[in-house]
Parts: sequence; C-alpha cells; structure tokens
Amino acid sequence: MSDDVSRETSAVESEPSTAVEIFGDRIDLARRFTAALGEFGEERGLIGPLEPPRLWTRHILNSAVIAPLFSPGRVGDVGSGAGLPGLVLAIARPDVEWVLIEPMERRVAWLSEQVAELGLDNVEVIRARAEDWQHGPSLDAVTARAVSALRTLLPITAPLVRDGGELILLKGANAGNEIASAEKALRKFRVTGARVEIVGEGLLNEPSRVIRGTVR
Repeated sequence: MSDDVSRETSAVESEPSTAVEIFGDRIDLARRFTAALGEFGEERGLIGPLEPPRLWTRHILNSAVIAPLFSPGRVGDVGSGAGLPGLVLAIARPDVEWVLIEPMERRVAWLSEQVAELGLDNVEVIRARAEDWQHGPSLDAVTARAVSALRTLLPITAPLVRDGGELILLKGANAGNEIASAEKALRKFRVTGARVEIVGEGLLNEPSRVIRGTVR
C-alpha cells in the first residue's frame, strides 16, 4: 500500500452536521475524544485501520444516539473496549453514573486516560470480566456493544442489573433474530419485554438498533 493510500485510509471522517444536534453543549468533549481515538486508536489496538474514515458515523454517533434511552442512575458498560458506547454515553449524559467494565489492561489504561483528559467525573473504570463482578445485581441498567450474541451476552449482563432495571444493548440488523434465538436465556435470566428499538431515524443514515428488556 502506498503512503498516499495509507494516509487516505487512516484519515478521520469529517464531523457530520448532526453531531452537534446529538451532543448539544457537550460537542467539544465529543470532538476531543473522537480526535484522540482517531489518532491513537489503531496503534493502541482499539480500532482497526478501516475505522477512522467512518469513526463518527459508525462508532461515535451510533453510540451517542441511544443516550436518551437511559434514566439517571448507575449504568454499566460491559466490555467497554475503546469506550464505545460507555465513554461516548458518559459525554452525552453527564447526569448518569457510568461504570466501564473492561478486562484488558491496555484498554483500561486508555479508558482511564480519557476520563482524566476529558475531566469526566461521572465515570468509574473497573478492570474485570463481567463474570467476576463483585457487587451483585446493583446497577440500574447495563449496556454493551459488539460483545457477543444475545444468548451468550445475557449471562454476563443480566446478573449485574437490579430488579426492575434494564438491559439496553446495541445490536446490528439481526437483532430480532437474536431475540428469537435467546428465548430460553431470556426466561432463565428473568428478562421481560425484550424488543428491538430503532433509534436515530432522521439523524443517522443508518439508525442504531438496541435490544431492550427489563430484569425482573
């Protein structure tokens, strides 16, 4: 690959006009995080080389657009990775306490650095696997993005949620089929009202999909 092609592939996508509408007065923090992820994400193993040219639309706004679904409280992000969606949601929703749960040391280092750089006082970073969560069903909601299929995600997310709390899981176009394939697991982990919600129509060319359900 030539240097010109490499630079073109790695160039960070220009900010879409809808970013300001989605982030409001938090847009400067979103810009800073996106710029840092675009600059350092590939070399630190957080994103692949094809992601910078679609960083805003595929990752940042895809995560941020679901922010209104969360009520004030304490929300966990399982497998936070580069901070998608947890750090993005923490920027968009400063009234919510976010717990970023990530087992890999280098990713935990990145998350902690970004929390400090952005001055986010509503974020706690925990280095752990969700399976090793020590605090019982104490969270008001749990989210995750691109972690695994619903039936394998339920055992590591639902047990963290208090009675009456929610799962709000970012998913792809196959979300409806994932619910159908997870019927037994949904019953086992007491998740009711599981459904697909489409968020961001009219704001994003490709709206976000979440699987949403209540833990009883």
